[in-house]
Parts: sequence; C-alpha cells; structure tokens
Amino acid sequence: MKGAAVSHAFGSAPSGIMEAPYVVLPDAKLFSKRAARLRELVEQVPPLDEFLAFMARVVQAQHQVLTEREPAWQPAPNAFDRALEHGMPPLGFVALRRDIHWQDDLRAMLDAIELHVGQRQRPFIDRLRKMDGEALDRLADEVLEASPGDEVTRPLLPLVAAALQVSWARLAMGLPRPPERPTGDARSLCPTCGSAPVASVVHNERHRSGVRYLHCSLCATEWHLERVKCSSCDSGGKLLYVELKDEQGKAVLPVQAETCDGCHSYLKLMQREIHGRADPIADDLASLALDMLLAEQGEYARSGYNPLLIPGD
Repeated sequence: MKGAAVSHAFGSAPSGIMEAPYVVLPDAKLFSKRAARLRELVEQVPPLDEFLAFMARVVQAQHQVLTEREPAWQPAPNAFDRALEHGMPPLGFVALRRDIHWQDDLRAMLDAIELHVGQRQRPFIDRLRKMDGEALDRLADEVLEASPGDEVTRPLLPLVAAALQVSWARLAMGLPRPPERPTGDARSLCPTCGSAPVASVVHNERHRSGVRYLHCSLCATEWHLERVKCSSCDSGGKLLYVELKDEQGKAVLPVQAETCDGCHSYLKLMQREIHGRADPIADDLASLALDMLLAEQGEYARSGYNPLLIPGD
C-alpha cells in the first residue's frame, strides 16, 4: 500500500437535503454494526487480521452488555433538561465520571470475551480483574483525558475505554432529545458529552445523504460539520486529502485523511458514499498505515482520538 494525495470534490452538502439533523444520537445497533464491519476488515487488511479480529470480539461484547445489562445507576427523567435548555453537554464526562457505574460494564465485558481471547490478550483481562476500584478509576481518567498512560497500563486502556463507551452510549440513547449543534470554539467537541471526535463520516442515508458529521469518540453522538472545513481551525482553503492506494492505484479503504496546512492537523474522513458500512472506529483501526504514513512525513498531527487504540508518546 502507498499513500497518495487525491482531489476532493465533496463541496457543500447537497441543496436537496433540507431536513438533515444537526445532531444525531446513537442507536442500539451501533456496536453490532461496528463488530460486523470489523469482521469484514479482518479479510480486507491481512497485516492487521489478528488485531482486528480481537477488536471485533471486544465490540461484540460491547453490544452484548449494552443490550443485556441493566445499569445500577439510572438518572432521573429530568436530570439533563437544564443542560439541554442552556446548550451545555448534558452528559459531560467530567461531571458524570463518578456517577456512572462503568466498572460493572467492564466486568460484564470481560465475562463476555474471556472465552474468545488468545494467550496474548488473557493477561490483560486477568490484570483488570485483579485491580481495585481506585486503580480502575485512574485508568478511566487516563482514557477520558486522552492520556497514553505508561507502558505498564497502556495495554489495558482500550478495554477500559470500551466499557466507558458502553456506559456513555447507553445514556446518550436515553436522552429525551439531541442537544443543539455546538458553535464557536466548541464546534469540534461532542455536544452530548464534550469529548473529541474520532473521525468524520459522510453519510449515505436518505435523510442525510452526502452530509458530513463528526463522530464522538466516547458516546457515539454525531454532529454536523460542513464539508471541506477543518474541524480544528475552521479553515476551508488549506485542505489536502490523502488516502492509501494499492499498486493498481485503487483506494484500499473508504478512508481519507483530511490534512490542513493552516493548523497542520488531520482528521480521518469515512466515506459511506463509497462503502455503506464504513465505520469511524473500525475503519480508523484498519487504516493505521495511513497514520504511520503521515507520522513519517512529520507535517501533520492527528486531531482525532480513538480510545480503542492508544499509542505511546
């Protein structure tokens, strides 16, 4: 595979889309669809097949816990009304971190995947089971603060992150209505929980076909962002799109890196117009070669955050 700069003719959202929602909350099929996409990518990206197969099991466990487990803590029906009325993230991860019983979701996930992991991953599961609540909370803080941790704890963080995603996605699904789209300096932060996006997605659904959304790395909320506009600095005239191509010049995945010469950052763009099941988390994991290519060039820093893959410093 090789990287190549490509032209980008996306432009603005189609004028025929008049009612595309500005903010979309996750649905109950989120993790099952993601797991299916990861299983597809196992076949498509052989160099990462073992890693992607393991992540598919983790995401399938997320779906199982989301659909089968009833959480011990339930917010009051009107708990988030004031935040929604005043345009504040109703599920801000800083405010709710100590209320959500995410450790129960973690233990349920470990139960779900324990019989399906290899010898390489089993020590991580055993270590998490032996940790007390305070130690687990410290790992959660590292995930939520986008910290890489240290070499000892770093392999544990994706599993912790997966449990946190379940807890926050469950709450997001239960909100009475989506929050308002963020504006100004907050435009690149999730309007539901305040987290950073993992990537952006151009959709192919009828009610929002051709419209680009940022996808939250924690609660999976999506919020509209105009095409051909940098999510970090709002620049629209200094963007270049880079993708991986095979020896025949064909794109390897429906993924581009939207690079900005204004702030020297990049965010991946998943194109469901090209592949209808492209997923911001799954396709991001499968396109690690694109991150490596841009890291070697040394010109752009990644702005997206995928908590299921936390690299070191």
